[in-house]
Amino acid sequence: MDAPTPPVSAALRALGIPHRVFVHSGEVTSLEQAARERGQAPTQVVRSILFRLGSDRFAFVLVAGPAQIAWKALRAAVGQSRLTLASEPEVLAATGYVRGAVAPFGLPAPIPVFVDRAVLVDRELSMGSGVRNVAIMLSSADLQRALPDAVVGDFAAEGEA
Repeated sequence: MDAPTPPVSAALRALGIPHRVFVHSGEVTSLEQAARERGQAPTQVVRSILFRLGSDRFAFVLVAGPAQIAWKALRAAVGQSRLTLASEPEVLAATGYVRGAVAPFGLPAPIPVFVDRAVLVDRELSMGSGVRNVAIMLSSADLQRALPDAVVGDFAAEGEA
């Protein structure tokens, strides 16, 4: 019996975005392990980080691998001086996904997306699928096509990409 299609794969398929599903053989415990098993550099693993902007208002920031958030740049981009990382219960409620499986596709409601410029440097990327230990592999060009309204900018801290 085939495993069910991960929700991010179903959402990308509905958008006509080419991709493939990668299933890890066991539990993924680190970014480095995920990259190694996918045959990628850590910078090719895109982290989708959810920020709480206010009561029931969120934004995604996509960063390359180990990069850290440039808080000042992000606050300027979202136009507010206060924002925080979403808690685990908030991530689940806003996205339907658990941490480690999050992506900005197949969501219950649209959430604005900010993409750090370094994410788009590599030709092939991987990201969460909506299911733990399963990834979506796609090209950076297709990621951009799938997120036409995303704001691309410098959202990673200097020297951390």
